[in-house]
Amino acid sequence: MSTEIYEIHDPRFGGLIHTNARLETLWNAGRWCEGPAYFAAGRYVVWSDIPNDRVMRWDECSGYVTTFEKPCQNHNGHTVDLEGRLVSCEHRGRCVSRIEHDGSYTVLADRFEGARFNSPNDVVVKSDGSIWFTDPSYGIDSDYEGDAAESEIGARNVYRIDPSGAVSMVVSDMVQPNGLAFSPDESLLYIADTGQTHEPDCDPVIRAYEVQGDGVGAGVDFVKSDAGLFDGFRVDTQGNIWTSAGDGVHCYGADGVLLGKIRIEETVANLVFGGPKKNRLFICATTTLRAIYVNATGAAR
Repeated sequence: MSTEIYEIHDPRFGGLIHTNARLETLWNAGRWCEGPAYFAAGRYVVWSDIPNDRVMRWDECSGYVTTFEKPCQNHNGHTVDLEGRLVSCEHRGRCVSRIEHDGSYTVLADRFEGARFNSPNDVVVKSDGSIWFTDPSYGIDSDYEGDAAESEIGARNVYRIDPSGAVSMVVSDMVQPNGLAFSPDESLLYIADTGQTHEPDCDPVIRAYEVQGDGVGAGVDFVKSDAGLFDGFRVDTQGNIWTSAGDGVHCYGADGVLLGKIRIEETVANLVFGGPKKNRLFICATTTLRAIYVNATGAAR
């Protein structure tokens, strides 16, 4: 069943959307928009325009868009840590960095066992303050989103930064690990594999890993895309996954069933829940920043 922009595959999706809510275009001057993060204290969204080497800022109160940072080392994914600071994945910097409350800049991690990361892509903060991030090769594959270079690590993995600063490798069985998020109770870590960009036989899946202390157990395929690749995604308080895809935003139940889609004419790269009630999806869709109200609430970090 479809209702204009909505595609309902399971009756549960009807309870997660407002059929009279419309998709808004907040900005449309990007080249490849990614990595949205919402700052509740300031009521604004920041996101990356990776090839243009800038981070943009949309103000929720005024609707104005300004440049937050340029140049920015080709930022990709962002998140907000437990103290309200911006944590960033840098393609060209090949690191995970943080902007402190006073505006100063801190590199949190740029190497593992002496080798530089490829190009950190997406990042999430766990409730214990640890930082988990993916490290595919997109930022070193060409000069379009970073600097072309050979991989020093020779693999594409997922890493954890302990609050002490120590870095450990937690997942090594993916072709190109990309978006990631924890389930609401943090018992599962979900990670998207976009390896089909490099290996045509790689399934476009989100895998689920049981969290075990400071690491994870073996992963299992959780959902498979029927339209392009999954990239960035978020989880709501009920455990539903809202994910980017080639034809818009897909919503999956905690049981892995496709509940429905929000159709968008551009490839979606990433999204984040925001607004005072965390019930508004801010969506990075290729050249645009979009927004839509849903009947769901983003899960706490």
